[in-house]
Amino acid sequence: MTRSIPWPMQQVAAVAALTAIVVCGDAGAAEPASRDTLFGAPPADAAKDAAPSSKDALFGAPPADASSKDALFGTPEGQGIRFSGFLDGLAAFSYDEPAHWSRAVARLELAAQGSLAPGVRWKLSGRVDADPVYWGSNFYPNSVKSDQRLDFFYRENYLDFSAGGWDFRVGAQQIVWGEVVGLYFADVVSARDMREFLLPSFDIMRIPQGAVRAEHTWGDSHLELIWIPVPAFDDIGKPGSDFYPVPLDLPAGEDVTHLFADPTRPKRSLSNSNYGVRANTLINGWDLSAFYYRSYSTSPTFYRVPGSGGDPYRFEPAYDRISQVGATVSQDLGPAVLRGEAVYTHGRSFALSDLTVYPSTVERPTFDYIVGLEWALPHDTRLNVQGFQRMYTGGGGDGIAFANEGFGATVLLSTKLTPRLEPEVLWVRNFHDGGQMVRPRVNWTAARNLTVSFGVDIFSGPRDTFFGRYGDRDRVYTEARYAF
Repeated sequence: MTRSIPWPMQQVAAVAALTAIVVCGDAGAAEPASRDTLFGAPPADAAKDAAPSSKDALFGAPPADASSKDALFGTPEGQGIRFSGFLDGLAAFSYDEPAHWSRAVARLELAAQGSLAPGVRWKLSGRVDADPVYWGSNFYPNSVKSDQRLDFFYRENYLDFSAGGWDFRVGAQQIVWGEVVGLYFADVVSARDMREFLLPSFDIMRIPQGAVRAEHTWGDSHLELIWIPVPAFDDIGKPGSDFYPVPLDLPAGEDVTHLFADPTRPKRSLSNSNYGVRANTLINGWDLSAFYYRSYSTSPTFYRVPGSGGDPYRFEPAYDRISQVGATVSQDLGPAVLRGEAVYTHGRSFALSDLTVYPSTVERPTFDYIVGLEWALPHDTRLNVQGFQRMYTGGGGDGIAFANEGFGATVLLSTKLTPRLEPEVLWVRNFHDGGQMVRPRVNWTAARNLTVSFGVDIFSGPRDTFFGRYGDRDRVYTEARYAF
């Protein structure tokens, strides 16, 4: 499906003006991406430690080694408490009919970290988001406005210590298992805030898991064990929000939000905890890893059940108990860096598109893989190309809603026109169903620690595809972030 893209300059100017008001001239940039959610896999936002305005973070440098406490905290032991944070503002206008302001959010995150004693370190952090769109707009249902106008988030809050040759981290934390930077395949641990789909930066999307993690390193090998007694799950928002997993096309048409219940989470018990093991080693320059993870899927499956009060049915989102086995590889090939991931998932059910059949879901094991190459080209130009595929085993993806099986690709191209001006474009497409997302953007380093971005988010494809279902959610936006 091809569509012309209007570009009313007065709307762009209004977006920029609103962002300036929201952040008082401060704030940051954003880059999308997520592959597990992208193709229906049990999401795992073990997102990369980077703001997408940084290409090194999004499609370049691997995540920092969390086992290195000095590298993680950046402050020599015994030198007091280190404070950091950022102020971020985003204003977005959805220009498809019915046109409306979709975001005017201001975010403030604060963090403190230090040491309690030799070999014992801590981190505390939290964030608050406020969005006047969801106070004053009549576009969204009341449940959506209540859910998204004001939020308080715990971020990473943990204690680090070492004993017997092992490094331990206890508390809310991000656990990164992937090698492909920018998309989620092997990152099967952390949950994500999906209320803005794949559009925010990773540090905004990811939700820390309350976990106990133990790591041991010997030579070029590394072993990691994790236990998550009370799992965190994706925040999918409320029915009628812009990026709810089932688009309801509100406010036009019939209000069917009452047909969708809040997700049903598993009971808190030892048997319902998540656990996993990951091992990696370096052999002749090849960084290889393998893992096993037993968990609840962080994204829900929409189960259709008989309705009441005249409704023929009702949808109850619930979380499946799944097992995942995966592997990653990376290698510096000289002119390019190679990265790859593969994950086999068993136990996940998928909703069927036919609303007349029962049962309403089907269990399908899935196999996902991705291979990518990245080149650092002259004149500060970066090109990242990735190919991926999902395969359903035991019956294929026929009849599954938003199945998105088949081969797809991503391309990210960025360059610097000046030391402060960096245009880029991100393109993600599934060739099997024709759905795609395109994100052209310009990043401007306005001052030290201050980045301002202007961009467009464009979705296209058949209405029953992963991207095409949001074909009327296209938007122009401006975002600014000030880090301190």
